[in-house]
Amino acid sequence: MAEAKVVFVGAGPGAPDLITVRGRDLIAAADMVIYAGSLVNPQLLDYAKAGCEIYNSAHMTLEDVVEKYREAQTRGLLVVRLHTGDPSIYGAIKEQMDALDELGIAYESCPGVSACFGAASALDLEFTLPGLSQSLIITRMAGKTGVPEKESIEQFAAHDSTMAIYLSAGSLGELSARLIAGGYRPDTPAALVYKATWEDEMKFVCTVAELEETARAHGIRKTALVLVGKVIGANNYEKSKLYDPPFSTEYRHAHTDR
Repeated sequence: MAEAKVVFVGAGPGAPDLITVRGRDLIAAADMVIYAGSLVNPQLLDYAKAGCEIYNSAHMTLEDVVEKYREAQTRGLLVVRLHTGDPSIYGAIKEQMDALDELGIAYESCPGVSACFGAASALDLEFTLPGLSQSLIITRMAGKTGVPEKESIEQFAAHDSTMAIYLSAGSLGELSARLIAGGYRPDTPAALVYKATWEDEMKFVCTVAELEETARAHGIRKTALVLVGKVIGANNYEKSKLYDPPFSTEYRHAHTDR
């Protein structure tokens, strides 16, 4: 009998063709798929082979999921644990890996496209424009899961860089107040992207102060990502030195006559 194995696969931000080729092939090879039904596009399950056992983890506890891993171990199954976006961001995979270590079940990870990159594509946005921002902070507000004090919204806002804020669409009034308290001007550009890359995607550019009003006007209460920073809608920025004629690279000599 084959050895059981679990592969944590990033499903991407929503559109079924934004899963990686490796992720798609793993689903096609899997004997069992456990997917995050509250967030993963169910069209991805069409890649599964006939007879594949499919379970929706939205209705399961961690213990329920681990029990499926135990079953797979006794039967020598390949399990795909299908997480939204990229599993390494808010995926709660470490606790599953710890349980798999205790059970002696092999596992590996397959990366995916995270929602912030799906949102950037929806807005034709570059997060790192020279002269405006060279850093992207990925964070969330505290909820059922806490946030370390040094990683508060206010602490990160003080950097005035680009921010992608997950899992906070239900508290946008508080989020705006904390962003402003941390250092962003109320008129700092912001964007609210609902279900990035899905067929029913919605995207709205506003300001930090207008986030709650924008969400209310369009009935957005969850499944939305908040982007903040001067790069949103920017026209006044420095051009990259990478393509600057006077700048030499390993592949191109500087053109000093221009």
